[in-house]
Amino acid sequence: MEDALTAAESGVQALGYIFYPPSPRYIHPLRAKAIMDRVPSRVIRVGVFVNQGYQEILAIARICRLHLIQLHGDETPEFCRRFPASRLIKAVAPRHEHDLLTLKSYRVRGLLIDARRPGVFGGTGERADWTLARKAGENQPLILAGGLGEDNVAEAIRSVSPRALDLNSGLESSPGKKDPRKIERVMEIIRGLQAAEPAAGVKPLFGHEER
Repeated sequence: MEDALTAAESGVQALGYIFYPPSPRYIHPLRAKAIMDRVPSRVIRVGVFVNQGYQEILAIARICRLHLIQLHGDETPEFCRRFPASRLIKAVAPRHEHDLLTLKSYRVRGLLIDARRPGVFGGTGERADWTLARKAGENQPLILAGGLGEDNVAEAIRSVSPRALDLNSGLESSPGKKDPRKIERVMEIIRGLQAAEPAAGVKPLFGHEER
């Protein structure tokens, strides 16, 4: 609860709630709803799912009144088409330039570019390929994730020009526990960059979860 309120007070645009049970950052939907009900209504509610069934995702989306659904697994373009494109974020981890061709098949509100290890879906703290991310953003709205924190967030914004940032492990003191000081420092960097460079209109999104 404190993590979510701290992030909201710092000015984040959205909070992500991880509904993937194997994750150390998993949160039960009812617990998530209780937190969401305390967070200001301006903050966008994002549910994060990994290779989960369509009906399960819909049920949690209804319980929590999610604004956006983020699919962070191996979901195909065909599976993604079962959801309204305006409510869908698809996380991908391109390794080569030819991988970008397949991304055009996704009808989504935005693509989230992340780093991935085999069998691990996000939260690795590893940096995504910024060159490929920048190229992906030429065709679809881009959210950048992967190893972002106070030491590289300004460089990421300048290099990639994403629509939004998804920050998670880089703001933690331990898995599933955010560090308020890191959150505030990152927000200060983003606000300073936006003031100095108005074109850097990135919106910060934070992954949130409680164990």
